[in-house]
Amino acid sequence: MKKTILGNIPSAPVRPAKPATWKRTLHRERNLWLICLPLIAWVILFNYVPMYGILMAFVDYIPGKSIFTSDWVGLKHFKDFIHSPDFSHVLRNTLAISGLNILFGFPAPIVLALLLNELRRKKFKQVVQTISYLPHFISWVVVASILFTLLGNEGILNDILLRLGWIGKPISFLGEGKYFWGILTAANIWKDIGWSTIIYLSAMAGVDSEVYEAGRVDGLGRLGAMWHITLPGIRTTIVLLWILGIGGILNAGFEQQLLIGNAQTREYYEVVDTYAYKYGIQLGNYSYGAAVGLMKAMIAVILVFGANRVSKKVLDTSIF
Repeated sequence: MKKTILGNIPSAPVRPAKPATWKRTLHRERNLWLICLPLIAWVILFNYVPMYGILMAFVDYIPGKSIFTSDWVGLKHFKDFIHSPDFSHVLRNTLAISGLNILFGFPAPIVLALLLNELRRKKFKQVVQTISYLPHFISWVVVASILFTLLGNEGILNDILLRLGWIGKPISFLGEGKYFWGILTAANIWKDIGWSTIIYLSAMAGVDSEVYEAGRVDGLGRLGAMWHITLPGIRTTIVLLWILGIGGILNAGFEQQLLIGNAQTREYYEVVDTYAYKYGIQLGNYSYGAAVGLMKAMIAVILVFGANRVSKKVLDTSIF
């Protein structure tokens, strides 16, 4: 009986692979880096160089005087903001508006993208997509004018309700704070829902069509394919956008509050950004406004890292 003894077969010596140094990588990808140089320079010039202005939050800045020669006050402006009487309702409004936008505004484009993905007539699908995209390109000035036309005391909605006899006098939709959060949330969804579907539709286009065919063979209908194939196929995209959305939870808006809000609804529309604008620009307290904005940015960074960590542990998906 023949026996093959593998141990006696001489093997060629294995040379250890040379570690790829950053110089070698840079030389190999030099063309890509040359293309990216203008963009990198733009980011450094406009995003990082101005960051020295963060020091304004820690000094008593006087216009016309250098930040570096201003009196150092440390965390004084941060403490003043936390202990101010406006802190509680500003934080409440910011979290409430952002929470409503995440609760209703985040799943809305996912649902619309799922419905658009199921349309079979290409022309009709294109028309619906175009109509849903258009509000994104309308400025908030125009949106505010539309809302005043629809919801004003002499607006279309009040006129219809009065003619139907459902109300005895006009309702001040834009003059009462209890309506403001709902109106703003609906306006945000209407304006951005179509534009946000682009990302989800792109992710759905990457789902393998053979998986849908296998699902149909197994008896899955359209709803079943959405739930068991489409949604799992775009889960990574959903999670990444959710993490970024959590990081921007303090970005409750700016233009829409200033344009739609008024003195009667200030208790409900004042958010961190409008508060920083009011004290930093309108009242000239630049250091205080910078401190408010910096605090918001620091909280956003913490939330991004926290949401990323939770997502990594629970869903095994993360940005980094």
